[in-house]
Amino acid sequence: MAKVAAQSLSHWESGTRVPKIEQVALLLGALRVEPVERKRLLELARNAREPNWLEHSLPGISPRLSAFIEYERTASAIFAWEPLLIPGLLQTPEYAWAILGTGGRRRAEEELRLRLKVRLLRQEVLTGRDPSPYTVFLAEPVIRQRLGGREIMVPQLRHLAELAERRNISLRVLPESEEFHPGLNGSFVIFDYADLPPIVFLEQYRGSAYLYDEQQVADYRAAQRAMAALALSEQESRALIRGVIADLEA
Repeated sequence: MAKVAAQSLSHWESGTRVPKIEQVALLLGALRVEPVERKRLLELARNAREPNWLEHSLPGISPRLSAFIEYERTASAIFAWEPLLIPGLLQTPEYAWAILGTGGRRRAEEELRLRLKVRLLRQEVLTGRDPSPYTVFLAEPVIRQRLGGREIMVPQLRHLAELAERRNISLRVLPESEEFHPGLNGSFVIFDYADLPPIVFLEQYRGSAYLYDEQQVADYRAAQRAMAALALSEQESRALIRGVIADLEA
């Protein structure tokens, strides 16, 4: 069996480093991967080491963020569950700025503006020429929060309602309930790919992780189904958002 340091595996799994072609080849050989699959995976490894569009246009972003954006950009479909905040792909610049300017660590304004620019560029996966299918479940408190006050939340909710009308976006709200559901364990994203197994992304306050194991991914897919059974329909969700907007403007 090929010997690979646990630290190296951790870096590859988290996306902070990309393995060299020879390292991938060694692992595939040790795992006795079939020739056709081996060729395909080696090609993916070569592509992964090429700088992406973001690194060309916005030098200075972290390897971790760059890896996440590549997963997001190349996915054939994306599912996201968010119990606390509106996801970055759906945020207005003002809402995003209100979030980026907090977090317990002082950041230079230049860094904040770079992070904001990156976040807004990421949204092209939903609104560009070939938009990805995007299914998102939001907890009801996300819609009703007052982050930044009415002057930020009203435009953000209007933006959310407009995006929810797009053909490639399915937005549903999980109403407040006394019933437990697996989404209460935290947010997660599932990336699906045309020719590759799906990947689950988990984000925490000071770190993140990717899950590739088939059973673990299946568990999160089951969580998605469980929440789908509790969520409002797309039409009901849009009506709820419009109702909250009306309340804020009253």
